[in-house]
Amino acid sequence: MAKQDHSIRVLIVDDEESVRDSLYNWFIEDGYTVGTAKDAYEALEQLEKQRWDIILLDIKMPGMDGLELQKRIQKIDKDIIIIIMTAYASVDTAVQSLKDGAYDYIVKPFNPDDLSHLVRNASEKLQLSDENRRLRQNLTEVTHIDEIIGSSPQMKRVLDLVHTVANSDTTVLIRGESGTGKEVIARAIHAHSPRRYYPIVPVNCGALSDSLLESELFGHEKGAFTGAQYRRKGKFELADRGTLFLDEIGNVSQKMQVQLLRALESHQFTRVGGSQTVSVDIRLICATNKNLEQAVQEKTFREDLYYRINVFQIIVPPLRERRSDIPLLAEHFCRKYAHSMNKPITHIDKEAMDLLQQHHWPGNVRELENAVERAMVVGKPPAIHAQDLPFQLVAQEDKEEQSVETLAEMEKKQILKVLEQNNWHITKAAEMLGIDRVTLYNKIKKYDLRK
Repeated sequence: MAKQDHSIRVLIVDDEESVRDSLYNWFIEDGYTVGTAKDAYEALEQLEKQRWDIILLDIKMPGMDGLELQKRIQKIDKDIIIIIMTAYASVDTAVQSLKDGAYDYIVKPFNPDDLSHLVRNASEKLQLSDENRRLRQNLTEVTHIDEIIGSSPQMKRVLDLVHTVANSDTTVLIRGESGTGKEVIARAIHAHSPRRYYPIVPVNCGALSDSLLESELFGHEKGAFTGAQYRRKGKFELADRGTLFLDEIGNVSQKMQVQLLRALESHQFTRVGGSQTVSVDIRLICATNKNLEQAVQEKTFREDLYYRINVFQIIVPPLRERRSDIPLLAEHFCRKYAHSMNKPITHIDKEAMDLLQQHHWPGNVRELENAVERAMVVGKPPAIHAQDLPFQLVAQEDKEEQSVETLAEMEKKQILKVLEQNNWHITKAAEMLGIDRVTLYNKIKKYDLRK
């Protein structure tokens, strides 16, 4: 009999010691990693300690029975394969377990070869499911490459840099204003890299508090804090053998910078509330819209972390500096939302396109996409017209005053107008502007805007 992959972990749950021992020896000989539990409570303890792929579960046990345990297991991890072991008299109960999501059942006394065959089929199902997930992930990532749209010299330079650095494991720092498409660039680097068969895992560092970011990055053990009912893997572990993308890294606190630097340098860390060292193999890509050099001088960003992440730099230009790409991007978003909304709008008319090219785009590509999406919602086939755009009056004002207004003044005016339109609801205003809340708060502070 061919030996199985040791990565498949089988847990045997049965109150009869003789059954546990015989099955343990049988599956160890088959090449699996095997554990045993004498009842439901011991099985739940095993699930807290480590991951299990397949559970052989007896229905009739003292205390909590197999059906109740099955429900508990599926709440913890719906991907675990459960095989029910039952006496002939309990076949109806075993059939109920199938309706509740069990993989299969086998009747005692059973032939070990039959059970071995059943477990082998379950193992193949697991491996196929893992492969399908990976292929779907890769397909998602490859589609992001097509979203790097632009024929301007600036974007051609960015694409050249993407291809240059992709094949290495070099750490990349992507810089640019909010909404310029830094994550799209990161995904393109990953999709062209040798790690493309493993996931790219993004983390928005600016959206989380220190305690939440620590748990998000490194995971936590059961009981590490209130509400931590189970062990949870962090983004570092999930990105193992793939790429970790840390967005808005300039917003990380100094306390978290120390922990992050230690983990990046050693590729090791401990989960929150744990003592076991976890090792990972990742490729790091970071992104920021902040001036990190100034932050280093002001001692709000660690110099050693700055040099650790700033190995290879890609600067994504704002949309106002590559206006020749606006028609390409706008038509791309037009096709995208026409398809997703099943709406027969085929193009953007000349007047609307002129307005798009005149607008100053403080929210960059994200704002452009939001503007086209909104126009698709309110527009009527076969084209998007000027009146469908959310900023036609602002664009006209900008056109009349652009000789006397600075870019900063125009941005300030636009942000204030959107805030007032939304009664200073920050989330709604940020969505309309195509920027995140943190960026909007920073701009409100920068321009000293008041309600």
